[in-house]
Amino acid sequence: MKSFVAILALVAVAAADVSHLTREAAAEIVQQNADVFPDQYQYSFQTSNGINAQESGIVKNPGREDEALEVQGSNSYTGSDGQVYSLKYVANENGYQPEGSHLPVAHPIPDYILRSIEYNAAHAKLEATRN
Repeated sequence: MKSFVAILALVAVAAADVSHLTREAAAEIVQQNADVFPDQYQYSFQTSNGINAQESGIVKNPGREDEALEVQGSNSYTGSDGQVYSLKYVANENGYQPEGSHLPVAHPIPDYILRSIEYNAAHAKLEATRN
């Protein structure tokens, strides 16, 4: 009887609902390119579920003290809501700078907040010198 229950449990697991396995789980790379050199690179790929990505990078000021890598790229995919999400970005000595219509927009800091920050910083210095 125990072996029958064990076999029945195995059959139940094998026949379990696999609807949670989406096309993302079975996605394959359908196109891919890459070139890598000592001072630059580029790559791109596309998957069967519609993900696209590309990136290129170059060494700026090679051999100098201010040598830096500058990267530009983009990617896109279709979300579970059916909307295509696209992102473009640059990454360099100024940090990572993404752009996309789905990203929140930074708003300037209001003047009264800036004044408050300056006031607090100035008074923190005064308080530190008293102690």
